[in-house]
Amino acid sequence: MATEVTVPVLGESIVEATVGEWLKQPGDPVKQDEPIVSLETDKVAVEVPSPVAGVMGAHAVQVGDNVAVGALLATVEAGGAAAAPAPTPAPAAAPALAPADTAGQQAPASGDAPAALSPSVRRAVLETGVDPGTVKGTGKDGRITKDDVMAAASTPATPAPSAQPTPTPSVAASTSRKEERVKMTRLRQTVAKRLKEAQNTAAMLTTFNDVDMTAVIEARTKYKDLFEKKHGVRLGFMGFFVKAACMALKDVPAVNGQIDGEEIVYHDYADISVAVSAPQGLVVPVIRDADQLSVAGIEKTIGDFGKRAKDGTLKMDEMKGGTFTISNGGVFGSLMSTPIINPPQSAVLGLHRIEDRPVVRDGQVVVRPMMYLALSYDHRLIDGREAVTFLVALKNAIEDPTRILIDL
Repeated sequence: MATEVTVPVLGESIVEATVGEWLKQPGDPVKQDEPIVSLETDKVAVEVPSPVAGVMGAHAVQVGDNVAVGALLATVEAGGAAAAPAPTPAPAAAPALAPADTAGQQAPASGDAPAALSPSVRRAVLETGVDPGTVKGTGKDGRITKDDVMAAASTPATPAPSAQPTPTPSVAASTSRKEERVKMTRLRQTVAKRLKEAQNTAAMLTTFNDVDMTAVIEARTKYKDLFEKKHGVRLGFMGFFVKAACMALKDVPAVNGQIDGEEIVYHDYADISVAVSAPQGLVVPVIRDADQLSVAGIEKTIGDFGKRAKDGTLKMDEMKGGTFTISNGGVFGSLMSTPIINPPQSAVLGLHRIEDRPVVRDGQVVVRPMMYLALSYDHRLIDGREAVTFLVALKNAIEDPTRILIDL
């Protein structure tokens, strides 16, 4: 008897998703509650578990298809391995390339089915020419990740011994250029739409400042081992910046507000959205009541977000809301940027890389670890004076972390 697997309820106002990756192929044994397919929504990837134990039946939809809540995804056949469908005999002459994938490109032939690889992994396989059948997966349940493919590509292959030298072909090397079309993920489509709406709606402006990171670096170096031993999490820079931002938001409430129709909404709390990396792109979970948390509490929350973003287990409710956003492009090497507001918020803080630069202190030119700060804001609500005041308050707190302890 076959049990149908359908698209579950995905959350408030979400009625559709995109099939991102099949985790089980027809004929694979399946345990009850074991994930069989990953769906991409506007905000996160959601894994759909099997309602029963048995054998994976036919897929009703393909990777890249849009599916509505309640739509049929696949079936799970009752029974054990004996109930698995008989394998299809291999053709007498195997083609040089595997069938084309959902993006319209041909994937390299290998022991792994192309559908078992996520879109980013398939893209890396196409770009590098690595045979995924030779790659050992380090992801969840042994799945191959993009980093696994890139690592395999950077490892020189050992050529197999040849009994006779291979004659050099006289035909000139191909100069053809290739293109690949990959359907935008639902998350990327939503990000693109929201960012363009922000540009079209807000009177967006960016103001800059720089901050001397000497004091924070010294504090982190001095206490990082004790901090990790006591709290079980590494002491980073984000904890300092979130606390400093919360203090500055109290001094300049407009930066923590938003426009709702003809009204301005001011928040007496700080729910800080933080951008973290996920396999499908950047996601922005929210640290609730960040102004009430300690540096340790903030670092624990961010660490948990980062881990679950990579595992694809962040919940949609954790992405909603937020009164102010911090985006750290410095971890990718960014020197300076103009971040875009995350509506309906009115401001976003961009952090950048730390680099040694000459600065003047007490009449002397010295080298200090400096970082550029960028505050993009909606000029309809926030004046230039308020934006500069916010950045100066943030700068003062980072350059003298004692201010954070005494709330000054």
